[in-house]
Amino acid sequence: MRGPVGRRDAVQRLLASRRWRAAGAVVAGALPALAFPAPGLWWLAYVALVPWMLLIRTAGTGRRAAVEGWLGGLGFMLAVHHWLMPSLHVFIVVLAALLGLLWAPWGLVVRLMLAGVPSPARALAALAVVPSGWLLVELVRSWEGLGGPWGLLGASQWQVDAALRVASLGGVWLVSLLVVAVNTAVTVWVSVPSVRTAAVAGLVVCAVAMGSAWLWVRSPQPAGEVRVAVVQPGVINGVGGAERRFARGEELTRELAGQDVDLVVWGESSVGADLAARPDFARRLAALSRQVGAELLVNVDARRSDRPGIYKSSVLVGADGPTGDRYDKMRLVPFGEYVPFRSVLGWATSVGKAATEDRRRGAGPVVMTVGDEGLRLGPLVCFESAFPDMSRHLARGGAQLLIAQSATSTFQDSWAPEQHASLAALRAAETGRPMVHATLTGVSAVHGPGGEVIGAPLGTERSASAVYDVPLASATTPYARLGDWPVYGALAVLSALCATGAVRSFRRPGPGRPVPPARTARASAVRPGR
Repeated sequence: MRGPVGRRDAVQRLLASRRWRAAGAVVAGALPALAFPAPGLWWLAYVALVPWMLLIRTAGTGRRAAVEGWLGGLGFMLAVHHWLMPSLHVFIVVLAALLGLLWAPWGLVVRLMLAGVPSPARALAALAVVPSGWLLVELVRSWEGLGGPWGLLGASQWQVDAALRVASLGGVWLVSLLVVAVNTAVTVWVSVPSVRTAAVAGLVVCAVAMGSAWLWVRSPQPAGEVRVAVVQPGVINGVGGAERRFARGEELTRELAGQDVDLVVWGESSVGADLAARPDFARRLAALSRQVGAELLVNVDARRSDRPGIYKSSVLVGADGPTGDRYDKMRLVPFGEYVPFRSVLGWATSVGKAATEDRRRGAGPVVMTVGDEGLRLGPLVCFESAFPDMSRHLARGGAQLLIAQSATSTFQDSWAPEQHASLAALRAAETGRPMVHATLTGVSAVHGPGGEVIGAPLGTERSASAVYDVPLASATTPYARLGDWPVYGALAVLSALCATGAVRSFRRPGPGRPVPPARTARASAVRPGR
């Protein structure tokens, strides 16, 4: 039998193998994806980064730490975007490899702060530096051109009430910081017994921060209620799908007559033709509005008749037809709705389902007014519900209700529909505004001003309409007022780290510079000249 020393030597040999370390980095990087829906193991997020960080801290060189940061980022990107594989095929690996490079500097930061036996001071500093490095990665990859903020680690906590209270203070960014700080503290506690006191102190600070938010951050005070109906036609494929989808939407909307609804919301791409070019569609929608007694917010995915190009637009329709309120989608899905640098990456259309023609972008956000009581709503289209700044801008612009119109019909059998629907909880908590996530094919869900679930969601298997009594709120959250202050705090921490490193480098004697002899007590007592 192999004794403890033999087992230890075997583990050390395994850790020294570059091939096994590379594979371990990819697997460890993919682990946090299990915290998101559909598995929804939200508690795993607080320790999911530990294996990855333990691996990086034992890297023999900074270069190796950067490589393992990159490979872990590749694994994470593949895991949280695996549902894109049927559309992008092998190109998803290329994209994941490119985006994974963003974690290479984070690997350097982890090794810098946690390698060897860090002092208590360095261990405590790591609890701020390592989460700040992670947040900077999330910030950079949140740019629309790099895929947008899908899979932000803080978004995995959408169903945790305390985390939603934290989001109202500092958005999903602050939640991510706390989650990574807990992972860092656990990593220190596991790997460096001599500084476990610092690790425990970090865990206590994180627990107190989240507990304080849960106890003392007030839930948004109610300011009325609105009855919103969601129409979800379900998956309709085959010839004439757009026409049959429209007809199914009509059928489901007629069932709402007599239910005293204030607004009816259809999903993304629910209307497949420009209403100016198809006045018969406009008349049918107006007839539905009169029959139900409420305005309809539909979504048109079509070539505009008044300007060149294809737009995805939220259009408000009343009893007399389109009211004139229209919002054109601003942030498009890379490859799904446009191909970045098409002259270079246009070949992606030949290996997957990338857009053959780029959609056009809208000019700016729009707040619409609905009904006699003047309900103000802020529409978003699909992917835009992932961007915290867009919903915050609408809330500051006076929107009382946020609405995301989505369609995930291509990805019905994946984790994507539930992940997308969960984002509405974060956006509601961040802004203090209720949010309706209405989809063409599921999952449709409604969340109150604090991010709480309202009513029963409509799953991907449903073709139905549902009415929700949605509470409104008037107060503005600290995050809506102050913006992305956790991001600025993280940048300040990293700037301080760089400044400290620069000062130490300046003070360190360079090559060829003589090192002054150490002064001893006896030498100090002897005066010059004696």
